[in-house]
Amino acid sequence: MVRAFLVRALMLAMALPLAAAAQTQTAVFAGGCFWGIDAVFKHVKGVTRAVSGYSGGESSTAHYEIVSEGTTGHAESVQVTFDPSVVPYSTLLKVFFSVAHDPTELNRQGPDEGTQYRSAIFYANADQQRAAQASIVQLTQAKAYKHPIVTQVVPLKAFYAAEDYHQDYLAHHLAQPYIVYNDLPKVENLKTKYPELYRP
Repeated sequence: MVRAFLVRALMLAMALPLAAAAQTQTAVFAGGCFWGIDAVFKHVKGVTRAVSGYSGGESSTAHYEIVSEGTTGHAESVQVTFDPSVVPYSTLLKVFFSVAHDPTELNRQGPDEGTQYRSAIFYANADQQRAAQASIVQLTQAKAYKHPIVTQVVPLKAFYAAEDYHQDYLAHHLAQPYIVYNDLPKVENLKTKYPELYRP
């Protein structure tokens, strides 16, 4: 009897990580160089993983040197894995629009120009599509920006992880001028604007 109870308890304990993992969801955002987007979301409570990569094009062209030409249809993107019980998708959208990038810049972001740096939300399902479109409508009606929002809301066909040297780029290059000027301020802005969301 005791043994059977212990076996059941052990099996339950082993199943818990799988059950927890099943509760996570993914979202894909694009808004300029993926280094900054990646860094911002890695500091959001409830985000369990952020991966830099490419969305919008074919697998054969999902390579940095080719994407950089701006002719592949890809956008530098970040796949965000999150626990919706901790941070809902609507909150990720808030961070994306107000901290991670400027949604009014067309086919560019800061010093980076080209369609590969466009602002886009690649939705995984109808709920994400509705939420993204509703956010844009709400921000537009509130006149949150001086210029129109140009963020694309398009279905996610595929996400391709970028090369290893692009992953966790900010954490490994804190003193690089590009990071200091363009991306560290975004992380600091997250901490200042949404301290309740910020994770060191």
